[in-house]
Amino acid sequence: VQLQASGGGLVQAGGSLRLSCAGSGRTFSRYGMGWFRQAPGEEREFVAVIRWSGGSRFYADSVKGRFTISRDNGKNTVYLQMNSLKPEDTAVYYCAAVQSLNLVDYGLESLYDYWGQGTEVTVSS
Repeated sequence: VQLQASGGGLVQAGGSLRLSCAGSGRTFSRYGMGWFRQAPGEEREFVAVIRWSGGSRFYADSVKGRFTISRDNGKNTVYLQMNSLKPEDTAVYYCAAVQSLNLVDYGLESLYDYWGQGTEVTVSS
């Protein structure tokens, strides 16, 4: 599975962005899909994940109620709708695919099998 993230950019605090992650391969729909982010000088952290069916979604506490993850398996694409953005959301955002989604450890990077190249989001105050 190859992943291509897009949709990043510069936005003012309180604004919105929608990130997309396009996947290649016929098996895309079998993978759980997650979003991670890495702020300057920080370690990469979990943001959200969605099951292959779209039936279960999990979020980091810092983005709950503001971000929504969704997917369209017909288009091999997963989305991250980001609303009410804050300066602390500034980071490079990565999408990742996981074949065996663990409902306990879904936030661990090591669980994910494939990674996209990242798209940069900058939120100005």
